[in-house]
Amino acid sequence: MMPHAKKLAIIAAQGTLDSGYPPFILASTAAALGYEARIFFMFHGLQLLRRDLGLKVSPLGNPALRLPFGMHRWFPALVAALPGMETLFTALLKRRLRSKGVASLEELRDLCVESGVKMIACQMTLDLLDVDPKDLIDGVELGGAASFLDFAGESDICLYM
Repeated sequence: MMPHAKKLAIIAAQGTLDSGYPPFILASTAAALGYEARIFFMFHGLQLLRRDLGLKVSPLGNPALRLPFGMHRWFPALVAALPGMETLFTALLKRRLRSKGVASLEELRDLCVESGVKMIACQMTLDLLDVDPKDLIDGVELGGAASFLDFAGESDICLYM
């Protein structure tokens, strides 16, 4: 009798550039290791499924943010709220990712699709936020929380991101 494949269930609820990396990295790695992996995208996480990502880093409330001259210790919210900071931090992160040889978010997402990771867009969130499923990448399934929870309840690992 063959042992069953391990299962990884991920709930992706964040929709910024930096929050998009963990679900795609973990799901693609799990698939490469022979896991059955599914990602359930809800609320802001639906942004990760858009054909045109255009995601940014939100410096506001980001504990990992390090500003020059120790400014993050004294004025984190003030500096993060300055005009242009979101664009600046997005550009800095993208440059750092490229310099370290990290794949783009689009490349990681494509790898997940090619690896058979099942990606499910929350139907309730689509309706609530008036998102047209045609704006999402090909291959995304539409589903509700109940159907995802059936899989998550049987998974070996379940993560919320």
